[in-house]
Amino acid sequence: MKNILFHKTHTTQDELDAVATAIKSGWLTMGPKVMEFENEFRDYIGSKNAVMLNSATAALHLSLKAIGLQRGDEVILPTNTFVATAEVVTYFDAIPVLCDIEYATHNIDVSKIEVLITKKTKAIIPVHFGGQPCDMDELYILAKKYNLKIIEDAAHALPSKYKGTLIGNLSSDITCFSFYATKTLSTGEGGMATTNNKYAKNISMNRLHGISKDVWDRYSGGGWEYDIIDNGNKYNSTDINAALGLSQLKKLEWMRDKRASIAKRYNEAFKEQIEIPYIKENRETSYHLYVIKVDNRDELYTKLQEKNIGTSVHFIPIHKHSYYKNRYSYTDKNYPVANEVFKKSLSLPIYPDLSDEDVDYIIGCVLKYAKSH
Repeated sequence: MKNILFHKTHTTQDELDAVATAIKSGWLTMGPKVMEFENEFRDYIGSKNAVMLNSATAALHLSLKAIGLQRGDEVILPTNTFVATAEVVTYFDAIPVLCDIEYATHNIDVSKIEVLITKKTKAIIPVHFGGQPCDMDELYILAKKYNLKIIEDAAHALPSKYKGTLIGNLSSDITCFSFYATKTLSTGEGGMATTNNKYAKNISMNRLHGISKDVWDRYSGGGWEYDIIDNGNKYNSTDINAALGLSQLKKLEWMRDKRASIAKRYNEAFKEQIEIPYIKENRETSYHLYVIKVDNRDELYTKLQEKNIGTSVHFIPIHKHSYYKNRYSYTDKNYPVANEVFKKSLSLPIYPDLSDEDVDYIIGCVLKYAKSH
């Protein structure tokens, strides 16, 4: 019987060689490879700045710090997201204000945002679920009307496009990417913040304790003196991670095309029987996730597990988690669409190393056990 993981990072000898070279260089922490990766990533996205960090969570945290988030401020975000999106807001003793989502895309429902805006609202964090871009033009209209900042959670959205432009180079204040093990480009752990404005310098400084010089500057002829300019964090990444990222970046488009081809096969197989992902016009998704909706989600999960097919659920909505329910009094009644989506959603394997036989096996098992309208 097959054993198909939910996700497997595509790596080759290229990645092994890149990491080995970084280790042999004798410089293991943040140094020339980090800078090289930042430059290559910036040029790929087309943004003016790119700052590498040790996670997307760190990128989001420092982005909120850069825009001046304060205690008591409010940040609007979708309830259907990984906890990090809300968690970083609480670091400031600010308030995550949850918004319901669209049934078709699982993205934040922009039509439901305006009623949530108050005098305390500082920013909106749209999350590009599964890689499909949110309704950014509509978000920018709201941001301009109420003088709000937009920080994109693009953990799923590399490489995704909105109306022909890569996510990370739109009109948002800052965009945050994830390079976690399951993401479309992986450095094991890692993240990147891209921006076309002044925030890059603040994020870069605060990733390493608020020091005026990074460690590479101080140990490569830049002098030993430095100053602490801000109360920063230890969020820098390493040359080992960056070397892995540089190798992955070279095959990013190829990996996206492989996922797209798998999604196309799934779509053709499931379209008559199962609710498949819906992609809006003028959007190009990274296909980070492939989420079906079925009436027997938990049963299907168990059946596929018995057939050695790994699946997952994205996500348990924020309002359902004990900490957030207890602290902010979130209730199910305010998020009916997210509740419905959560009840039905199951994420199937979609990664470049899946063989045609693997995909056929997954399709056959899903069709056999899924129950849908």
